[in-house]
Amino acid sequence: MEQAVAQQANLFSGTLPSIEWIDELIDIVNSSESARMNFAAKVEENMSKTEASSVLAVGIGLYILGREGEAIEKLQKCDDCKEKCLYLAFAQRRLLRYDEAIENLDKAAKFGLEMLRFNLEKAATYRSAGELGAAADQLKKCANFKGVSADYHYHLGRLAEIMGDYEKETENYEKAIELSPDHQEALFHLAYRCDMCGEEDAAIDYYKRVASTRPAHCNSLLNLAVLYEDAREYGRALQCVHKVLQYHPNHQRAILFKKDIESSRTMYYDEEKEKRRTRKSQILETPISDFELSVRSRNCLKKMNIHTLGDLLNITEVELLSYKNFGETSLREIKQILETKSLRLGQSIEESTMPADYEEEADKPEDGTLSKTVEELQLSVRAKKCLSKLNIRTIGELTRRTEAELLGCKNFGVTSLNEIKKAITSYGLSLRTLE
Repeated sequence: MEQAVAQQANLFSGTLPSIEWIDELIDIVNSSESARMNFAAKVEENMSKTEASSVLAVGIGLYILGREGEAIEKLQKCDDCKEKCLYLAFAQRRLLRYDEAIENLDKAAKFGLEMLRFNLEKAATYRSAGELGAAADQLKKCANFKGVSADYHYHLGRLAEIMGDYEKETENYEKAIELSPDHQEALFHLAYRCDMCGEEDAAIDYYKRVASTRPAHCNSLLNLAVLYEDAREYGRALQCVHKVLQYHPNHQRAILFKKDIESSRTMYYDEEKEKRRTRKSQILETPISDFELSVRSRNCLKKMNIHTLGDLLNITEVELLSYKNFGETSLREIKQILETKSLRLGQSIEESTMPADYEEEADKPEDGTLSKTVEELQLSVRAKKCLSKLNIRTIGELTRRTEAELLGCKNFGVTSLNEIKKAITSYGLSLRTLE
């Protein structure tokens, strides 16, 4: 705490500290609610001062506090210098005023901003603006820092991420971490990529590394808690959430998440039912090749792209018989195999059939909303993973589910439900309701 107070006081001491020092200050201010409150008080204390150094320091302080509009107003009153232009650019970038941000970054470079920092921040601004070609061109200007700068490789990773080149993304994050083992941003994004790819063990390892750095990284701790909860390690999940609340007692996401975890700990788990479900899944995944079938039947099924017992549950007798060379003899063979497993043709179709009056054509959005992927809803990691487990890929598929169906997914709580309802409401949609 003493270090934090000293750092905050130095910003207003009369001589502006270095940009690297201010980077450290930003981490310290955001390390806890108390540190943030103390810093806010210090900014207010200096707000009325008219000395040039005080006005600049206050402008930077307002940016650190997330008060971008006030920061821009204050900084514009200062004499031009690299610090003024850099933090003006940062504030404008947060407000999506990208052209102005680029203009001020160019000015900062003219006033002596270090060239690597200039190129990386300019690339980040282009990336945020969706100008990926311009971002790539800007990063090419830093190519001589390949294998030298962790920040350079981190920004290469971020660009690859948004372009969908996940192999290149991972490669650059790993290089950044090799060059700087405590690089929080690279560790976090690599953890997130592993999480999205289903590599839970690797994700946990990277999130733990971020969470072990100072100050504590809230998003890493909460994402780590999600993974622990998914693994039913509720004690560890709560430890992560408690650590967030230790420094940020009013963190709303952590408060709600804590309630979800505590509910999950007391949730009844039917072990026998889970075993039956697992056995059924194993049966449905049984390859057709494991059964003795005639050559004609085997060839027909292969051409129809039917490879497992589960595939047979998604096709009807009529559809099979309509296929060329597939006759009554082949049909009997198939039905006998399914009967030995207490299954039948078309079973999955019957089980998933919706009431005919569920969705009237006139109620469907005409802008293609239902065909959009759920990725466009910008959901949290937990909500995304639950939808993935339920095999929900599009917004249309999501709206065909009820609240009860979503809540029935393990580790899917009220917080995630409310998040999803809010997201689809913005499209004028809602979850299905049962009369």
